[in-house]
Amino acid sequence: MNWDRPILTDCGGFQVFSLSDLRTISEEGVEFKSHLDGTKHFFSPEKVMEIEEALGADIIMSFDECCPYSSTYEYTKDSMERTTRWAIRCKEAHKNTDKQGLFGIIQGGFYEDLRKKSAEDLIVLDFPGYAIGGISVGEPKEEFLKILKYTTPLMPKDKPRYLMGVGTPDYLIEAALAGIDMCDCVLPTRIARNGTAMTWSGKVVVRNATYERDWGPVDKECDCYTCKNYSRAYIRHLIKANEILGVRLLSIHNLRFLTKLMERVRIEIENDNLLKFKNEFYKKYGYTKD
Repeated sequence: MNWDRPILTDCGGFQVFSLSDLRTISEEGVEFKSHLDGTKHFFSPEKVMEIEEALGADIIMSFDECCPYSSTYEYTKDSMERTTRWAIRCKEAHKNTDKQGLFGIIQGGFYEDLRKKSAEDLIVLDFPGYAIGGISVGEPKEEFLKILKYTTPLMPKDKPRYLMGVGTPDYLIEAALAGIDMCDCVLPTRIARNGTAMTWSGKVVVRNATYERDWGPVDKECDCYTCKNYSRAYIRHLIKANEILGVRLLSIHNLRFLTKLMERVRIEIENDNLLKFKNEFYKKYGYTKD
């Protein structure tokens, strides 16, 4: 990859959720049916560890199941308990412990007692870090915040706290306020493929006709390569012509926007000013009407 910086790999647990029509779950693992040619592929906790170790990531995740928001208490409980058993198997199978940090993933859906039980059982296993999985899966924002704020204090304070699958500016700020250290999401590149940019004044759909002759940068407040060298009009032309450069340029911008946002969040935390920054940012970005 020629990327001399930290790398994190997921375990495939989200695909267990998102490809539900193409998989079968058992105690041993998950069998997927390829959407390309129909071939079957089986992933056990041990196989997942083998793959993640071979990829050489610095942080790797234990195998889990990410339950849908609508899951019943009984299903969620069974899934959470199986995820814990899989975590034990992952830890036993993990060989490259001196170079790779294996994180446990707290599950339990939207049931607080299951979240508490999951956290307690995983903490006993003494992973190098812990993640919150199974939220940001289509639930209302108030439900997301409720489980986030309940679960985070259950996690060890002296180990990294990771919130999985979160990438919108508001959720990132809320995660920081809750005590989360790290997040991940495909959002910045996904919306770039649709011609959308995140800016300090809100989202801009560059592919829209209104930007056909807009010779300004994607975001006047941004210092990224894209904003220094290309106009909204040119990027719109690339997107409309299906030129891959347009997607790449918007991806560069969106990634820089989010890294810059988190740089600012760290500064505001040091200054004990994050809540005030959140309120100001929400108004400017368009999250609030006032």
